[in-house]
Amino acid sequence: MNLPNKLTLFRVILIPFFVFFYISPFFPEYGNYIALVIFIVASLTDLLDGKIARKYNLVTNFGKFMDPLADKLLVCSAMVCMVGNGSLESWILIVIICREFFISGFRLIAAENGIVIAASYWGKFKTVFQMTMVILILLNLQMAWFATLTVIVKYIAVVLTIVSLCDYVWKNRSVLKETNT
Repeated sequence: MNLPNKLTLFRVILIPFFVFFYISPFFPEYGNYIALVIFIVASLTDLLDGKIARKYNLVTNFGKFMDPLADKLLVCSAMVCMVGNGSLESWILIVIICREFFISGFRLIAAENGIVIAASYWGKFKTVFQMTMVILILLNLQMAWFATLTVIVKYIAVVLTIVSLCDYVWKNRSVLKETNT
């Protein structure tokens, strides 16, 4: 297993630690900050694994599949916790999770036809804004401008979630045609 794939798996391994510190009653004063650091480290592995894979030609089908899945697991786990404690509106989580399930199913259909769908730029922008949204919510700075920024980033993340869904479907619409024959 190459380094980018190890970084992807490391991101997945960090998820239960993030969840533990974020929702744990044992760390009432510092749990959010520990969770924030874990989330940032996990998010940086996403940036790093992609750069290493492209620079050293270590792109694999495993990485094409597992990297976006690791991102989904990380971001959705964080958002579920945030809805649970009232930090994130449930409709945002529903839109994002519905998109993620749809794209995962779409990728499975493509895989059955021997097609691996790699992440698009819209999908990458979506992930960056979703991760930024989570970080801003975790920071929870009690300033009016920061609250406004957080709301703006939430809405951008939702819009990019929908745009990236449309982009994936449009660019890979032949996958759906192949399943009808």
